[in-house]
Amino acid sequence: MNPRVKNVKPNADHTLTLIFDNGEEKVFDVKPYLETGVFKELKDLKFFNAVRPFLGSVEWPHGQDFCPDTLYLDGKTCAS
Repeated sequence: MNPRVKNVKPNADHTLTLIFDNGEEKVFDVKPYLETGVFKELKDLKFFNAVRPFLGSVEWPHGQDFCPDTLYLDGKTCAS
C-alpha cells in the first residue's frame, strides 16, 4: 500500500502540494483533469482552494476527490 495524504496545500497554478504519512512531499498537477466531468468546478480557484485532507486522500466540498495511490504515484517529488 502506498503512503496516504497527511496534509494538502492548494497552489495558484492548480497543483496540490501534498505531505504523505511517510514524510514525503510531492506536487500533484490537477490541470489535466479540469475539463473532465465533476472536476470542471475546480477551475474556480476559490473552490479549488477549499481542498482538505480526507481519509488518506484529498476532497473538495462537493465530493471531488482523487485516489490516494494516484496522488502518490503521479505526484512529482519536490526538490530538496
